Formats: sequence, C-alpha cells, structure tokens
Amino acid sequence: MDFSFIVIILQLIFLEGILSIDNAAVLGAMVTPLSDHEPIPWPKALAGFGHAMNKILGPQRTAALKVGLIGAYAGRGIMLVAASYVIQNPWLKLVGAAYLIKLALDDLSAHGASGSDEDGDRPVKERTFWATVLAVELMDLAFSLDNVVAAVSLSKKLWVVMLGVAIGIVMMRFAASLFSKVVEKAPVLKTAAYILVLNIGVELLIEDLGHIEIGDWTRFGISIATILLALAYERFKFMKFFRPLLIWLSQGFALINGIITWIFAPIKGIFTLVSKLFLRQRATPSVAE
Repeated sequence: MDFSFIVIILQLIFLEGILSIDNAAVLGAMVTPLSDHEPIPWPKALAGFGHAMNKILGPQRTAALKVGLIGAYAGRGIMLVAASYVIQNPWLKLVGAAYLIKLALDDLSAHGASGSDEDGDRPVKERTFWATVLAVELMDLAFSLDNVVAAVSLSKKLWVVMLGVAIGIVMMRFAASLFSKVVEKAPVLKTAAYILVLNIGVELLIEDLGHIEIGDWTRFGISIATILLALAYERFKFMKFFRPLLIWLSQGFALINGIITWIFAPIKGIFTLVSKLFLRQRATPSVAE
C-alpha cells in the first residue's frame, strides 16, 4: 500500500500553517473588540434558536471564531472544487487582493488621520458582532484563493488536499484564538495584523500583474518581520523616532482610501437605488391587497 499521501498531508499542514500565520493574526485582531463574556445578539425572530446555540457557540468572541471556522471549511472546499477554474482565471486573485487592500486601508488610514501623537485619540471603527462575522467570512474567502492554489500544486488527489487543508484550518483557528488574547496585552499587534493584510494584497498584485513569483518562505519571513518590528516599536523608545514617518504613511493611506471610496461611490449609489426600487416593487402587491 502506498503511504506517500501521509507525507503530502504533513506538507499540506505545514504549508497551511505558514500561509495562514497572517490569517490567524488578522482574525485574532478582528474579533478582539468583541466581548468575551456577553452572548450573541440574535435577532428577535431567532431568539429561541439563538438561546440554544449560545451554549454551543459561547460568548461573542469565541462564537465569531467558531462561525469563522465553518466559513473557512466552506470557503476552502469551494475553492478546492473550483481550483482549476481559479488557476485559469487570475482575475479572481485580483479581486481577493483588492478586498484585502481595501480592508487594510480602512483600518490603517484611520490611525494617522489626525496626526495626533496619542494612540488613544485614534478614530477606530468598531464592528457589531454580525458585521465582524461577515468580515471574517470574507477574509477567509480571500485568503482561500492563494492557499488553495498552493495546496493543489502538491497533490492531484482532491481528498488528500482537503484532509491536509482541513487539519491546517483547525490549527490556524487555535492560533487565532491565542492571538486575540495576545492582542489585548500588546494592542500594537492589531495594527500589525492589518499591515499583514496589506502585505498579502500587494504580494498578490505583484504576482499577478508583475508576474514575479514570491515564495512561501519569503512571505513567511515578511510576516514574521512585520510582527517583530511592531513589537519592537511598542517596546523600545528609540523606535518612536519613526513615528512621524508612520503618521505620514497613515495619512497617505487615508487619501488613497478616500479616492477609492470616491471612485466606487456611484456604483454603490446605483446598487442602493436598484435595491430600494426592487424592494418597493415587491411591497406594492401587498399594499394593493
């Protein structure tokens, strides 16, 4: 019997761990603002169902990671089944890169907008529980694009790839839970997590548009270096010398983010208008009755 698949599965777990360090860091940072004690705020229509699910999912922060775990499996599964389509259509990776960059800019551009030296004065956008869950699911989908393409390159057997990736996802979720606790003790890591998101988005653009291949170990090194530099910035006073530069970069991110928002504002407006007209048409028959 050929047991070579075991070696491939171990490689896939290791690969998933390397590629998902950014994912774990970002997800941990995203769920940190959620309460670690309060239950999920279910809609009134789902109150009865929610009461039973609270015992399984736990408080908001833990629940967001558990729901995200389900989304991660679903996202990886979809991407694995459609792996050949993903590889043949690089524009999908561009969409994922664009989402990651926009998500990073939404967070990073707020930090230097005022030019204040006090971290406590930073205007930070807080998400509700369900908005956080949605952001986690979209993040999983965006990260799945790159991870699955790398995983499929190791084996042509779908079940082997899915098993290796599945185990890797569980390990990544434990890492995300641990990271969320670490972020409470070192808040600078939340900013570092979104810098990681920006790094990955830019790396995807460089690969697809510049046709420059960035190795897994190179990405891993960039991620580790980003986290270590963030910790050094918080711990060592001499690193504050770079604060004016960081504020300048943050203000630049705010300008870029504003331009992107301005460009897509008409599309968003048209979509909102069409949605309102559609809902109004659906409501008209009931009013006539």
